[in-house]
Amino acid sequence: MPIGNNFQHSEYDRKDPGDRVAYGELPTGASPDSPAWLDAMAEHGKRLGGTGVRAVIFLHGTHLSSDLFGAGRLDEAGGLKRGYSRGIPGMEALLALMRQDTNGVPTMPGEKKLPYANDGSTKQLIDGQAGDAGNFTNAYVELFKRAVSRNAPRPIMCARDLWSCEQHHLGRAEAAVRLFHRLHALCAEHSFGAGDRILVQAHGQAGLIMALLSNLLAPGKSAIREMVLKVLKGVVPDSEIALLESPVPGGGLLNGVMLDVVTFGTPVRYGWDPSGLGKLLHVVNHRPMRVDGKRWLAKMELPQITMEMPIAWGGDYVQQLAVAGSDAGTGSEGAKAANKALWELLEPLDGFERWLECARKSVRCQNDGLCLLIDYKDSTGSTSARDHLYGHAAYTRTHAMLFNTSEMVQALYS
Repeated sequence: MPIGNNFQHSEYDRKDPGDRVAYGELPTGASPDSPAWLDAMAEHGKRLGGTGVRAVIFLHGTHLSSDLFGAGRLDEAGGLKRGYSRGIPGMEALLALMRQDTNGVPTMPGEKKLPYANDGSTKQLIDGQAGDAGNFTNAYVELFKRAVSRNAPRPIMCARDLWSCEQHHLGRAEAAVRLFHRLHALCAEHSFGAGDRILVQAHGQAGLIMALLSNLLAPGKSAIREMVLKVLKGVVPDSEIALLESPVPGGGLLNGVMLDVVTFGTPVRYGWDPSGLGKLLHVVNHRPMRVDGKRWLAKMELPQITMEMPIAWGGDYVQQLAVAGSDAGTGSEGAKAANKALWELLEPLDGFERWLECARKSVRCQNDGLCLLIDYKDSTGSTSARDHLYGHAAYTRTHAMLFNTSEMVQALYS
């Protein structure tokens, strides 16, 4: 999307992204925490610190009880349970793999319910149930912090941020404002300023939070931003909205700090405004297996992918299917009304037919930023969604940390 995107939705463009896209695969290398591994991470840490990166934020949600594919909205809006998908052979089998109750994705144990709190007990519970499958664990973040700051004269601050996991427009917009509030406080607390950078690594739909934030932080005045914030009043404390209510100055709202973003497996939905960010990179688990030579697109048309999804044969199916028109359901009537108001501002696409149209585009790359299509080699033949989350689990595995860091540094800070 252009500078001055002003909350426009992304286009599902099937054209070759050209020099914005690169391809690769996860190599076999030194084991995590080995001397060679630590040396390599320390070198990357020197590069990050040398280019001004002062903090790395690991932003993520969880697949536990959070409607990973957003099938709730498809059932609600399209009447899929009432046979709305009739006439499309195999579609009901595909939808069964997407619905929370039948897709095999684990649920949150005990009494924890959405929205999830960004606290230690919730993170510990998620770590115990999900491990490093689509989850930046405490152990992952601590290992990254220790490794990149090993020989650094100025240690890089690292923090893990769990968003509410309410996978709808209201939940993501609220998370964007709350994240900005925390980043603003972080810059003030550590006296970050011009020349400093914060790097956010965002997994899955957390990347959509960053897309919204890029529009909120775009310089100048925006009528759409004013309307978005108006909807959020009463949901987010006024103190967290106040800074965003006035036009954003040319130097930004983070004391001159540049905000760099790397997304992992984020579906193509909200548009990005590059003027609200520093550097931008998208990483997608992808195996270029098409027979038409268009290796930048996901492998097959819907619903034929039903046969390959259970073993994550073609890469990240969540990234391919959780597109416009899908979403988790909202709770109260007030939340439904606010979500509907945001939907009309942010995503002019709704209903089963529009979702099917968007998903069939098989688009992997966002409209803005660099894109890495990586074969994470996570298709092991297991048919357990717990093992691979339909290709969405690979990015946060501990054994992929060095590779991810190397690709980030090379793409953004070389």
